[in-house]
Amino acid sequence: MKPEPRTINFYSVNAEYGEFSNFALYPITLRGKRWPTSEHFFQAMKFENRGDQEEVRAANNPMLAARMGRDRKRKLRRDWERVKVGIMREAVEAKFRQHEELRALLLGTGDAKLVEHTENDDFWGDGGDGSGRNELGRVLMAVREALRKDDDE
Repeated sequence: MKPEPRTINFYSVNAEYGEFSNFALYPITLRGKRWPTSEHFFQAMKFENRGDQEEVRAANNPMLAARMGRDRKRKLRRDWERVKVGIMREAVEAKFRQHEELRALLLGTGDAKLVEHTENDDFWGDGGDGSGRNELGRVLMAVREALRKDDDE
């Protein structure tokens, strides 16, 4: 019987594996623009309106970008629920492809289960008690697999 893979929990940017957080200060270039963090990109993509997207991109920090992304005075894309995981994947993959040290850190986790451990989120995170979907952890593990495949080619 194969042993359970180890689990790596992450959440706070200041804790171990904080680099896995979308709030970690690693700029990415996507869709022809430079974004201060993957969080800025993800939150901006919630909106059809280019002006809203640019305001989020210009936010001083990822917390402000997240707050702006949750602001329902801005018109949310109609297809957001359908596309949000793919957009997260796009952002996370860009981050780990564009920063060599992050790529090495992610690949260095081997086959560990990656878990965004937080009570604040039961979609992207584990809900704090493991009952959440851990979609960000799943995206990170999928990106790790894609990076491995690149290395094999």
